[in-house]
Amino acid sequence: MENMKGIRFIEIGANLTDPVFRGIYRGVQAHSDDFTQMLQRAKNAGIEKIMVTAGSANEARKALELVKNYDDLYMTVGCHPTRCKDFETDPGGPDEYYQKLLNIATNSEFQDKVVAIGECGLDYDRLYFCPKETQLKYFERQFDLAEKTGLPMFLHNRNTGNDFMNLIQKHRHRFENGVMHSVTCAMEEMERAVSLGLYLGINGCSLKTQENLEVMKKVPIDKIMLETDAPWCDIRPTHASYKYLNLPEEKKLLYQSPTRKKEKFELGLMVKGRNEPCCIGQVLYVLASIRDMKPEELAEVIYENTRKVFKL
Repeated sequence: MENMKGIRFIEIGANLTDPVFRGIYRGVQAHSDDFTQMLQRAKNAGIEKIMVTAGSANEARKALELVKNYDDLYMTVGCHPTRCKDFETDPGGPDEYYQKLLNIATNSEFQDKVVAIGECGLDYDRLYFCPKETQLKYFERQFDLAEKTGLPMFLHNRNTGNDFMNLIQKHRHRFENGVMHSVTCAMEEMERAVSLGLYLGINGCSLKTQENLEVMKKVPIDKIMLETDAPWCDIRPTHASYKYLNLPEEKKLLYQSPTRKKEKFELGLMVKGRNEPCCIGQVLYVLASIRDMKPEELAEVIYENTRKVFKL
């Protein structure tokens, strides 16, 4: 994705295997496939590379089928905490499931496409999907993946007390780099993450509340990465961040493209309520505003942070 607009981005977290980018919502085709147009909007916005997140072996296979067809799409391989039951329900058992993840991560034909292990971690907000004990067991198992592949980790942490950070500290010697994605933590947890050498992936959900904004002001600039977590985590008028979203006129079409409801879909326009990678510029401008920085300067530091860690 050639940068045409000055500011350049690497999007570290987009769920591009989600059927909504093919016009399918809850199993129903609501509008035509606009995947190509979505990627074009990303390119126009200055996104040079996109990391497609995968949260299960099945999703990783789908991601691989996708990214191998695009020069500027890359992917993660891992098991999301809410899907860690997959280790135990796999017909071959936990060891076979682990091997599936490892095989995708080390596929010699497409090895340059896999740039991180994850999305993995802990999520205590959604224990109804997977109990704590199962999450803990198989999060630890994924440090084996990181150690064997030498890849950085793409990490998930939701309302876990000290459990997540304690496991990171326990296994920190086993992986070189990691990013805590879609970060929404309090100040103390952010500071502990930074002290452990983690990077922080910031998106619209990271900027919802005034408390979030105060934390994001304090993240060291050399530990920031940007993402959208599309199709989720958009910036909304009800969020504390919205008043800081002061886009120059020439950037509005790039980062805040006109939308239509999916029922009134119009090819070439964004779908209302479906976040896209091109909206990463909104995150940048809010972050620059609250930190009193020039967006161009902040973006370039973040770009280099990301390129260095994921070797992109």
